[in-house]
Amino acid sequence: MKSKSIKPFFKLLLALLVFQASYAQTLEPKIDSILTSVFKVSNEPGAVFLVAKDGKPIYRKAFGKSNIELDVNMIPTNVFQIGSMTKQFTAVAIMMLEEQGKLNVNDAISNYIPDFPNGDNITIHHLLTHTSGIKDFTKMKTIMTIAKKDQTPKELVDFFKDEPVDFIPGEKFDYNNSGYVVLGYIIEIVTNDTYENFVEQNIFEKLGMNNSRYASDREIVKHRAYGYHNRGAFTNKMQVSLSIPYASGSLMSTVDDMLKWQEAININSLITEMSKKKVYTDYTLNNGEHINYGYGWHLKDIDGTPIREHGGSIFGFKSMGVYVPSLDIYVVGFSNCDCNSPTKITRDIAALIMNNFNK
Repeated sequence: MKSKSIKPFFKLLLALLVFQASYAQTLEPKIDSILTSVFKVSNEPGAVFLVAKDGKPIYRKAFGKSNIELDVNMIPTNVFQIGSMTKQFTAVAIMMLEEQGKLNVNDAISNYIPDFPNGDNITIHHLLTHTSGIKDFTKMKTIMTIAKKDQTPKELVDFFKDEPVDFIPGEKFDYNNSGYVVLGYIIEIVTNDTYENFVEQNIFEKLGMNNSRYASDREIVKHRAYGYHNRGAFTNKMQVSLSIPYASGSLMSTVDDMLKWQEAININSLITEMSKKKVYTDYTLNNGEHINYGYGWHLKDIDGTPIREHGGSIFGFKSMGVYVPSLDIYVVGFSNCDCNSPTKITRDIAALIMNNFNK
């Protein structure tokens, strides 16, 4: 009886493996064509892309150079700064702490930062959804006065908290890095630990994301991809203190680790299904208008099929991840020149996979 039940299982497994192999071979030249149309030159900064179906990679390639000065080829395991994709991790960290009873997304931020102006009317939810009205410090003209200086989270919050608000909380959606800085500071307050330690120990280590970390330009990072600008000619990326992007954009990762992250979200390894629904709710403004943003993810669609996505842009790097829940398709791309955005390419690849799967 036992052996009879095992045989169909192995037949099914073999059929699935054969399907995935043929599926990948059919799509590979098409994905190559999309990517080589942008990453044409092998001796320039490049990119790494990964495509997964049902949690398994079906495409994983590197293009260009990870270091053009030393003539080092890009490899799929290169580590990139991921910029604002960091916000996904900050949002999930907040939900983890809510489940632990250490905070509530409906709490006023004055509960944690008593001297924050208008803090009684701004909630953690407002910060998560970019609807707080707080001034985005990255748009302030004075940002360059602190850009190269290490700041504590409190010093960074103090830098912008007294600026006039842009609108009443909940009135508008306006993508805002300051909100996620405040979220990082709240994480530190309620855990009595650093944001860096909390994310590395409670997310990266737990999920086996062994090549992900809080970014550093000083420490040795194995397989680091170096960042570049192209302003008529390639230059090394501008140096800024990585305490500045903080919880809004200071993490590093690999495409393989990002697949582990996506899978962990799918199977509720870090947060419950109830919390996940909060993360992926299409929230509304005070007037009932939908904003197409949850907690740390944009909620959009490709040809009418719902997707969850987020990109990142930080000096010398750009990133993009797209997930299609209904088909369990994940596409993630990292570029080591902020002259090459992977945003459209990643969506185009996701659309290609979706179209092939739906035939």
